[in-house]
Amino acid sequence: MVIIDTSVWIEYLRGNAVPETRWLLQELQRQRMGLTSLILCEVLQGTPDSQFARVRADLQKFVVFNECTTELAITGAKNYRKLRSQGYTIRATIDCPIASFCLENGHSLLHRDRDFDAFETALGLKVIHP
Repeated sequence: MVIIDTSVWIEYLRGNAVPETRWLLQELQRQRMGLTSLILCEVLQGTPDSQFARVRADLQKFVVFNECTTELAITGAKNYRKLRSQGYTIRATIDCPIASFCLENGHSLLHRDRDFDAFETALGLKVIHP
């Protein structure tokens, strides 16, 4: 399964043709895709009122994983600390549970957020590189 990060959904919803959105459109019928509840929250927070219901319905057509467990919060914190000890600084706390969820469950991640690069380099996060 490929988890689509907020950074890609934002570009997609804006209609921006970047490599990640082109990959998303090309692979929609070929790959199993999903998102996490935190990604859903992030996307909907920035959605205009006039588009909220449509965007929510469209995103909920994908598998939405509820990754907000105590165990994953602890794993996310451990991964943050491990990366920090290796010289990486993760700017957004929310990226830690998202990346940790993908790592724990063997999912790939499609993103446009440099914070995930450290998870790929140091922890082996599978990332789609269109």
